[in-house]
Amino acid sequence: MRWPGPAPVSPLVRRVLAPNPGIYTGPGTNTYLIGREQVAVIDPGPAGGPDDDGHLDRVAAAGAGRIRWIFATHTHPDHSPGAAGLAERTGAEVIGFDARDDFEPDTEIGDGWMLATEEFRLRAVHTPGHAPNHLCFLLEDERALFSGDHIMSGSTVVIRPPEGDMTAYMEALGRLETLRPPPLTIAPGHGNVIPDPPAKVQEYVSHRRAREESIFEVVAATSGVTVEQIVPVVYLGVDDDHQAIARYSVWAHLRKMAAEGRVAAADVDDMATTWRPAGGR
Repeated sequence: MRWPGPAPVSPLVRRVLAPNPGIYTGPGTNTYLIGREQVAVIDPGPAGGPDDDGHLDRVAAAGAGRIRWIFATHTHPDHSPGAAGLAERTGAEVIGFDARDDFEPDTEIGDGWMLATEEFRLRAVHTPGHAPNHLCFLLEDERALFSGDHIMSGSTVVIRPPEGDMTAYMEALGRLETLRPPPLTIAPGHGNVIPDPPAKVQEYVSHRRAREESIFEVVAATSGVTVEQIVPVVYLGVDDDHQAIARYSVWAHLRKMAAEGRVAAADVDDMATTWRPAGGR
């Protein structure tokens, strides 16, 4: 199969789709190129196989010798491993929140860090939750938010403890509502561009709150229940593969509620532990 080349997203942005479709990645990882004369790449994607090498070759070719910076939104294996190979091809500076998961940035950055060129301004926004080192990037000139795995198109985000933290995730979602200038679009790490950021953020927040209340209702109706027992009740009708993924989100919600004093368990860091209403029954 011939994988598609770069596609325009806006006057300043192009997208190259990585050939890694799957249950976690949807159609594949979106690698974005920003700028024309000096190019920044966001999320170079996976590395390690012939398909991945082909993807990095396509990204480098799309940059036409002008790639100067390579950013990773976070260090999960579908987003950051290609940074080293793309840097070898282009000589670009690798930039990210921190060194982790075999990702070695030349420059570590945090919330509010800004790349300013003659063409564009790109600002880092720390959005932990899916991963502690997760960054979104706001392209201020076009008011486009590159959301990595903080928000995706077509599905919700997996929060997988202990690295994933539902409390931090919900707080970071709320922060997007206060960004200035407010984004006009969201360019996610997976899926198509999202045209109405406020509506999408509110959809995510409402979904998480409703899911949490459903989980709490199951716990409150018992004297003790496990994640494995909660999932088929809360995710009724969901296939086995997605139920396996759902276990992590249920666990993440339970850990959040435990920190808030709503539920309790002997060991919140053990997915197999038994959960009960706080204070017992």
